[in-house]
Amino acid sequence: MGRPVTTLFMLMSVDGKISTGATDELDVDRDFPKIDGVREGLGQYYDIEQMTDLWTFNTGRVQAKMGVNEKPLPDKTPVSFVIYDNRHLDENGVRYFCARSKEFVLITTNPMHPAFSVKEDNLRIIRQERLDLTAALTVLGEEYGCGRLTVQSGGTVNSLLLREKLFDYVDIVVAPVLVGGKDTSTLIDGRSFMSSDELSGLGVLKLIECKALEDSYVRLRYEVVG
Repeated sequence: MGRPVTTLFMLMSVDGKISTGATDELDVDRDFPKIDGVREGLGQYYDIEQMTDLWTFNTGRVQAKMGVNEKPLPDKTPVSFVIYDNRHLDENGVRYFCARSKEFVLITTNPMHPAFSVKEDNLRIIRQERLDLTAALTVLGEEYGCGRLTVQSGGTVNSLLLREKLFDYVDIVVAPVLVGGKDTSTLIDGRSFMSSDELSGLGVLKLIECKALEDSYVRLRYEVVG
């Protein structure tokens, strides 16, 4: 079977920001609903999100920022969650995803992660000595039956997935706002190219759909072709 077909699905500003600032207290999910001219069309993004794949990939940092370590245990959903985390989720955060997920897969290089003390039937742990996302996604496909995966992680991990050529599609909802700030996370962060020899790491895209949504939002869908 190999690795799953992956789609990077994100909400971003016109200038490519996926956060409203450079601290964990600032976040688009928390802040966009407060902004006139932005909140009016925000529901369209969440409606589209409900139609994404039944396997979704994120990071412990993003989820800790959303407060999962403090939240009560949720009801079960049909979605299987894959989280890359070494130090941001505590035991409650792990139990939160076990309760919410059909299958919960944790990818970690931390042998002391709190997940190792949690005993749940739907918890799977991919323990690696060194992070290898290609190998991890292959395990998802071949051992856990993940055929399609939606990625909604932060800019740094997105850059690792890009460099390892692990994106098949990109699906972006653009909000009508400019955020700015060189330290504010963008769709793809990580190490910048330093020479033309590295440009083979670029993600070359073919436009599938460009759709104007209501309230000046835009949806862009691409196939990754290089």
